[in-house]
Amino acid sequence: MVQEEIAYQNKDITSKVLAECFKGKTFKVYGLDLPEIRRVLPTNLPTVKANELRLDNLFELADGTVAIVDYESEYKKEDKIKYLNYLTGIANRYAKENQDCPVLRMIVIYTGDIKRGQTADRYDIGAVRVKLEQAFLSELDSHEIFRHLKEKVERNELLDDEEMMELIIQPLSYRKREEKEAQIRETVKLAAQIQDRGQQLFALSGILVFADKVIDMETANKIRRAIEMTQVARIFEEEKQQALTQVARIFEEEKQQALTQALSQAEKKHKEEKERNARQIVIRMIKKNYPTEEIVSLVSSFSQDDIEALRKEVERAEL
Repeated sequence: MVQEEIAYQNKDITSKVLAECFKGKTFKVYGLDLPEIRRVLPTNLPTVKANELRLDNLFELADGTVAIVDYESEYKKEDKIKYLNYLTGIANRYAKENQDCPVLRMIVIYTGDIKRGQTADRYDIGAVRVKLEQAFLSELDSHEIFRHLKEKVERNELLDDEEMMELIIQPLSYRKREEKEAQIRETVKLAAQIQDRGQQLFALSGILVFADKVIDMETANKIRRAIEMTQVARIFEEEKQQALTQVARIFEEEKQQALTQALSQAEKKHKEEKERNARQIVIRMIKKNYPTEEIVSLVSSFSQDDIEALRKEVERAEL
C-alpha cells in the first residue's frame, strides 16, 4: 500500500515536468525502435479496477501511435491479462471522448532481473491477440554507462537525449532490489550535480517516475524536495534573466538617448562653428570692399540683408 502511494504521488508531482521534458526523446537506448515521443498522456484509466497495478507511462509518439510502457522486475504470464485491461481501458477512454482509438503499442521494459529468452512476447487467446514490444535492461552495461555519465556531469558538460534516458533508467538494470535502491541513491546524487536546471529537473523527475516500483519512501521524499528546490531555483533564474534583460534594455535605451543627444550637440556645435567661419569670411570680404551681390553668390548662408547688417557692424567697429 505504501509503495502504491509513492507511485501515485510521484506521477502527480512530476506529470507537468515530464510532459514537457519527454518531448523529442526516444527509447533507442533500450533497444526499442520507436518514433520519438510527442507528448505524455494521462495514465488514469477509469475502467481499470483500483486493486490493479497502476499504468506506468503513456506516450503519444510522433507517428500518431500511442505507447503504453510498463516496467516489470519479474515475468508472469497473467500480466498479459493486465496489459489487455490497459489496452481496452485506453480504447474505452477514446470512445467516451468520441475519438477514434489510435494504434496502440504495448511496451514492456524488464529490469535487470529478467533476461531475454525468459519471456514470451505474445498473448493469443484466439479472438484476441496481443503483441508486446520488449526491452531488457539486463543487456545494458550499467557500470560503464554510469561511469561515462558521471565523468561528463563532473566536467559540467550537457548530456544528450540518449544519455538523459540512460541516466534515469540505468538504476533498474541491476538485478537485486537492494542493488537497485543503492544505485537509485547514487543516481540521484549525480542528477543533483547537473548544472543545467532543465536537465537536472528532468533527471530527478524521470528517476522518481521510472523507479517508483522499487524506490523507498525516504529517497522518494528526498527527490521531491530536490525537485521543488530545482523548480524554485529555475523560477529564480528565469526572474533573474528577465531582470537582467530589462536592465539591458533600459541601458540600451539610455545609451541610445545619450548617443542621440551627443550627436545633436555635435551637430549643433558643428553648425555654430560653420556659421562663425562663414561670418568671418563675410567680414573679410566686406573689409576688402566686395559688393553685397558677390558675397551672397559666394556665401549662400547669408542673405543680402544679413550682409548689409554685418557691413554696418564692421563700419561702426572701425570708427
